[in-house]
Amino acid sequence: MQNKRKSIKLLIIIVMVAIFAALPVQVNAIEPLGKRIVLKNGMVLLLSEKHEIPMVTVSMAIKAGSVVEPGGKPGLASLTASLLTQGTAKRTASQISREIDFIGGSLSVSGGDDYASAGLRVLKKDIKTGFDLLSDVLMHPVFDQKEIDRKVKETLAAIQQQKEEPAVIAGEAFTKAVFGSHPYGKTSDDVAAFLPKLVRQDVLDFYARRYGPNDVIIAVVGDVTEKEIVSLLKEQFKGWKNAERTEMERTKPPVIGSVIVKKLDKNITQANIAMGHVGISRENPDYYAVMIMNYILGGGGFSSRLMDNIRDNRGLAYDVHSSFSAQKDPGPFRAWMQTKSESANESIDEIFKELKRIRTEPVSEKELADAKAYLTGSFPLRMDTYAKIAGMLTAIEIYNLGMDYPQKYPALINAVTREDILRVAKKYIDPDRMVIVVLGNQEKIKLKY
Repeated sequence: MQNKRKSIKLLIIIVMVAIFAALPVQVNAIEPLGKRIVLKNGMVLLLSEKHEIPMVTVSMAIKAGSVVEPGGKPGLASLTASLLTQGTAKRTASQISREIDFIGGSLSVSGGDDYASAGLRVLKKDIKTGFDLLSDVLMHPVFDQKEIDRKVKETLAAIQQQKEEPAVIAGEAFTKAVFGSHPYGKTSDDVAAFLPKLVRQDVLDFYARRYGPNDVIIAVVGDVTEKEIVSLLKEQFKGWKNAERTEMERTKPPVIGSVIVKKLDKNITQANIAMGHVGISRENPDYYAVMIMNYILGGGGFSSRLMDNIRDNRGLAYDVHSSFSAQKDPGPFRAWMQTKSESANESIDEIFKELKRIRTEPVSEKELADAKAYLTGSFPLRMDTYAKIAGMLTAIEIYNLGMDYPQKYPALINAVTREDILRVAKKYIDPDRMVIVVLGNQEKIKLKY
């Protein structure tokens, strides 16, 4: 009977947390999100007090992404991050899982390009337990050889499983062609080639060099005061040694001097097409003009030019879009679509047509007004839950946007002119120097490029 009561109580807690997590948060986009506090150990705390519900959400960014992996060891950063929750000096992986589940919370650590990420969500009454678990996995991982072997096996199996996905194959070929040996150019094939050679010391060395409070941004959103959270962080992360980081010089992406075509033969009914080149970084002052330009070109869904021309007018594809992935370093600009093999050439022609048009003709006043209305109107929705606010705070710190970024955002968008759109289109889109990857039945495609 007692065990039954415990099970019912646990179920109630889990349901409550799920409901609270999904509740929208009232956010006034003209107000700063919170405070920025630098702790004595070098950790940057971003705090947004929200006392409406008894819940706390934490998002951490750790400068331990794949961009700082040692040369020739792709996948090491992501594997290291995934191992942090797989056992510490005082808890096994199953104990960590049971403890966070018992309080109806969530705890995670994952890798990324520029940063590794850690997340925590707990009810206010369980905040000490949650932070005890979070600090334990970050400060005291043991990197047991059995867990390393298991994670390597899992990762290799996942890579193998994706081998038959056309979008994945074309996407990775595009990434490699655009970025080459730059860290953003690492592919699953590179990871699969290295992981069987990985030894435990690789993980230990990477952790020592990259995990420490001086390399951590922590965003805390919820029912907690500045005094409470600063005291808790000092207590829980006491004794955490600074990372032994060394700055690494990154290889630059290859120079693309002409249109480079990559044909990948696969007996499928549709052609997967990726076109593009290196784009811009998130900290580039032209980011906002580029974002509006791309919304009009191919990022605005059914209101974009690519969709209107290629899907609605010509019926060549169900979906076609373009994107600028703006990261710490310039990420990719890419136009992407799937179409029948026989219409691949026409589809590429039309993408080129739209790329050239946006570089030579000013966008209309209506296109500009609609893009601005969407981007400013949807902005508050990027901060309507605790998790989104925490993510926004970490992005603000990572990209040096300033804590008053929500205040500035509408003005930054509304200041963009038609002349700005034309200028950035000419500067950041170059149809004469880009990569085209076409995956499909090459005999039917008969690519003319």
